[in-house]
Amino acid sequence: MKIYLCILSLFICSITFAQTTVSGSVKDSKNEPIPGANIKVEGESTGTISDGDGKFTLSTSKKPPFTLEISSIGFGTQKVSVTSNNQNVTAVLADEETQLDEIVVSASRAPEKIKESPVTIERMTIKDIKKSASPTFYDGLENLKEVQMNTSSMSFKSINTRGFATVANTRFLQLVDGMDNSSPLLNFVLGNLIGISEIDVQSVELLPGASSALYGANAFNGILFMNSQSPFTSQGITAYAKYGMTSQNAAGNNLYYDYGVRVAHAFSKHFAAKANFTFMNGTDWFATNYDDISVEGRDRSHHSYNGINVYGDEAKLNLKNRNPFGSTAYNLLPNEDITRTGYNETDLTQSKVQNSKIDFSLHFKPWDNDIEIIWQSKFGFGNSIYQGASRYNLNGFFMQQHKLELKGKNFFLRGYTTTEDGGKSYDMTFTALNINRKWKSDQQWFSEYGGAFGAATLGLVPNVGTTPAEAHAYARSVADTGRLIPGTPEFKKAFNEVIANPDVLQGSKLVDNSTIYHSDANYNFRDLFKPAEIQIGGSYRAYRLDSGGRIYTDASGPINYDEYGVYTQVQKKLLNDKLKLTGSVRYDKAQNFEGNFSPRVSFVYSADEQKNHNFRGSFQTGFRNPVTQDQYIGFNIGNRVLIGSAPDNLTRFTETLPISPQSGGGFATLTGEAAYFNSFTIESFNAFDSAYRSGPPSGLANAATLLVKAMPNLVKPETVKAFDLGYRGNIKGFSIDVNGYYNIYNDFIGNNLVIAPYFGTAETSPSNVAAGSAAQALSNRDFREYQVYTNTKSEITSVGFGLGVSKKVYKDFELSANYNFADFDFDQASDPGFEASFNTPKHRVKGTISNDKLIGNLGLSLSARWNTEYEWESSFADGIIEEATVIDVQANYSLKSLKSIIKVGATNIGGREYGQVLGAGLIGQQYFVSWTVTP
Repeated sequence: MKIYLCILSLFICSITFAQTTVSGSVKDSKNEPIPGANIKVEGESTGTISDGDGKFTLSTSKKPPFTLEISSIGFGTQKVSVTSNNQNVTAVLADEETQLDEIVVSASRAPEKIKESPVTIERMTIKDIKKSASPTFYDGLENLKEVQMNTSSMSFKSINTRGFATVANTRFLQLVDGMDNSSPLLNFVLGNLIGISEIDVQSVELLPGASSALYGANAFNGILFMNSQSPFTSQGITAYAKYGMTSQNAAGNNLYYDYGVRVAHAFSKHFAAKANFTFMNGTDWFATNYDDISVEGRDRSHHSYNGINVYGDEAKLNLKNRNPFGSTAYNLLPNEDITRTGYNETDLTQSKVQNSKIDFSLHFKPWDNDIEIIWQSKFGFGNSIYQGASRYNLNGFFMQQHKLELKGKNFFLRGYTTTEDGGKSYDMTFTALNINRKWKSDQQWFSEYGGAFGAATLGLVPNVGTTPAEAHAYARSVADTGRLIPGTPEFKKAFNEVIANPDVLQGSKLVDNSTIYHSDANYNFRDLFKPAEIQIGGSYRAYRLDSGGRIYTDASGPINYDEYGVYTQVQKKLLNDKLKLTGSVRYDKAQNFEGNFSPRVSFVYSADEQKNHNFRGSFQTGFRNPVTQDQYIGFNIGNRVLIGSAPDNLTRFTETLPISPQSGGGFATLTGEAAYFNSFTIESFNAFDSAYRSGPPSGLANAATLLVKAMPNLVKPETVKAFDLGYRGNIKGFSIDVNGYYNIYNDFIGNNLVIAPYFGTAETSPSNVAAGSAAQALSNRDFREYQVYTNTKSEITSVGFGLGVSKKVYKDFELSANYNFADFDFDQASDPGFEASFNTPKHRVKGTISNDKLIGNLGLSLSARWNTEYEWESSFADGIIEEATVIDVQANYSLKSLKSIIKVGATNIGGREYGQVLGAGLIGQQYFVSWTVTP
């Protein structure tokens, strides 16, 4: 708080600085407007960019006369003299490659030319959005260098850079107008569900790699910045309508539409306002992967089948060890697992995607300078599919954000809150489990199965064979008598009752009423201290977790948790501004952990006077605090429980489980402490189980020697040492960006699976196998599987290389291409149960060729991308994501008389469906036509 007051006093002292305002437009040699052009004051970092019509307004504290530098990708830089306040200028840019002069803000929290950025940075401009062949600008981000998309749903795409992410990417930060729009409950970004409207985008900047030194613990593997247009400089009514079709083998052909409108007006030089509304509706990609989740090649005719996109078959018992019919039948039945008959995902969801976004903001400029007060509210509603440890239907999901911000040339002070409501969302696994239990309890179903199997094996059932396969088929048909059939009124009634009930024993509804309260501030001393540019800043965040006991251990009331951080940065230019040195450090403290420092040092060196060849390097020690999910989750997903390791969380989580008759019956009560302090590794249990099943009953003692006690540590912050080198420059008309990185991770946060016995003491190679021992509990299937959050003791390293090239190749044709290599190294043998979840292709190639003026007002662009196959690891399923080649194309035509643009596009025109997330639907084709009207 003292830091905030200090910053506040500093910038209040600056509000009386005189201001000069310059307005104008930027055009090309054919008198066409240039959107996204960079306009800056020569010798300073103050700048802005032109809107969709090439218009701009720039305010600066510098008094005339001074010079503006105006540039844009594919055009030369023009300098314009400003001699008076409120001057109006027109700049006409000649064709030339000048990508190096783009202005970015995110790399150093201050405006600077992209060639002066000390770290790797990617950017999407208004011009890029116009020529994108993707259905939305957010989809188009996939064509940027270093970006890997993880698509869980047509409306839920998770951005990943530099590996180590599933759909829930808690290592990547996404800011919209300075607000983190991640979920308060689970701490990951929900795609663009509450992001920004395409027609309100001012700029998009991407920082791949560790950025903890300026942006805090969650900026561990990258940040995406999405900035909206100001109603002071971009006014009028803009609207668009998209209509099209999705095509997929499983779902067929389905219509979709997407509408949006933006209204902005400056009522005076002191007050402006804007509002946005968008609505998208369509049919999701059907998820129809029916491979067995645990055994490759096993189909659903197998008695222990557990399909990837089949739910309810997680209910599993062993015929021999859980037989309820007495010793005679017990000796006849095989030692085999059987699973209940499940329901396909397509039976449990309508696969409809919807997304509505509403936002409005009020902008005040009380004085004749750049001080601005902003109130902004954002609302997002929608249906989508999220994949975590299970598949979740986000039905009627609602999220809102409200921000109050005071900002100026050298400072900002903002506070915002994010609140979400799960609506009618539900867990598909528990939906299927509890629909099954409505028509027949698990106990009755397994009893009927065992009895029928025994009768068939003994030849007591006429016209039924006695082979194991025939006996299993007959037993399932008997146990499935009365099964609710999808589509029938009885099924629909049971389904509606289950998804409305949050009790995991009877229902599947997800409860979420969580909130984040966040504030941050920054002050730049560049106008007060000239020898170097110094910034200071800080942030504070408080969580209020409220899942009603459904996901977290908050049944008795919300869990409150907070964290804060402070940072400073110093930049200095030397050698006639050819060398820029930057040093920064941040200190972060979370409630349950010791504080951590994140230092970063970097340099940028321009090898020539024109700064066409720029070399950069940086080193950073970053860290990531365990997110709230790592600490406070207590989530029963059926076949196992997810347990966070906060000490109070372990004692809050309890469950009572029935002990088998073979172990004497009764009940066992387990807490989260059993998962961490009295459990066996999953690998040793599997070895024990296999040895015990294949040997005689007297072999329990021998099998027990294979058991190893699991000793997962309570989760703590993970750290990274990140080395980054790069070059950005122009060589014979080619704009080139090259970067390489090497990261060393310690205490990497991930998951382990462990097996906790209902009774007995877990120990390595236990000698006690008598009644009441842990080995006896395991032999009788009296155990609970847990997924624990912990750190691996083994070091993990990752290495990567990226190359991006762009050039105007012929007349108005622009070509851009990029390549990425990414790999990691982890000694799996040192920690067999740990999953790093790198989930990134080793090789990726992307390319785009475009022409905004192919014939008159007709523009065309074609994008292609390819990646090698790669291994996918997650708490839901492990497997291989196949190699993919994707080609998108679009044509647009400007109707100047109607101030509008018509665009026709198609994605994945090669037609081969591909996946990005194991368990999600394969991505088919999308065809669309859109009409955008500008002021």
